[in-house]
Amino acid sequence: MAFSIEKYFVVGPENTLGRPVADMVRAAVEAGFTCVQIRSKVASAREMIAITVEVSDLLKAMNKSDEVTLLIDDRLDVALAAREAGAKVDGVHVGQTDIPVAVCRKYLGDDAVIGLSAPTGDLTRYVQEGNFEGVDYFGAGPLHETETKRDCGLDDAGNIIYRTLDEIKKLAAISPLPITIGGGVKAEDMKSLVETGVDGFFVVSAIASAEDPKKAAEELVRRWEDAK
Repeated sequence: MAFSIEKYFVVGPENTLGRPVADMVRAAVEAGFTCVQIRSKVASAREMIAITVEVSDLLKAMNKSDEVTLLIDDRLDVALAAREAGAKVDGVHVGQTDIPVAVCRKYLGDDAVIGLSAPTGDLTRYVQEGNFEGVDYFGAGPLHETETKRDCGLDDAGNIIYRTLDEIKKLAAISPLPITIGGGVKAEDMKSLVETGVDGFFVVSAIASAEDPKKAAEELVRRWEDAK
């Protein structure tokens, strides 16, 4: 399927300051976000399924089901169960230690969107030498410190490796797949990220923890588009 990871919102119930996930998604989509990932490390499978169905129904009511890509982080079981419950789930995003991409592809089908988190180490070498059969895009980071995923960018020694703009520019130039960058990304990063040539950015707190989520989402979109 055609998909866009250009403006990518990641959200779960632990990120919203107690507000409904669907309200945060509505704010992001109304502002122009093109991809939504449901991610939670605390919600039960049933809670995740219910949230996914609610978000899918929202996108349908907004006539955005075919324009906004809806993904589930890590949980192939949730993606499949939500589909069974009637949700239009486009795919999953998995990490290096999650369910293998080949298994996700087998159960979700050829048309599904499957994203893969790039590893912490030498990304340039990984992108040049890796086998990415079945993968549709990379997610990489962190650009900055992030509260929503404290282990993001953690190496084997327990050190956080942040991605420099120079490194991101090199990755964008050699990657066989689209790349989206996240990890503490803020509105003021938009110009610099556009200049690296990456395909998109992803945020959590910049919208979900904002006092006015829609205003925050609109600012991100405006700065990204202005930089282009």
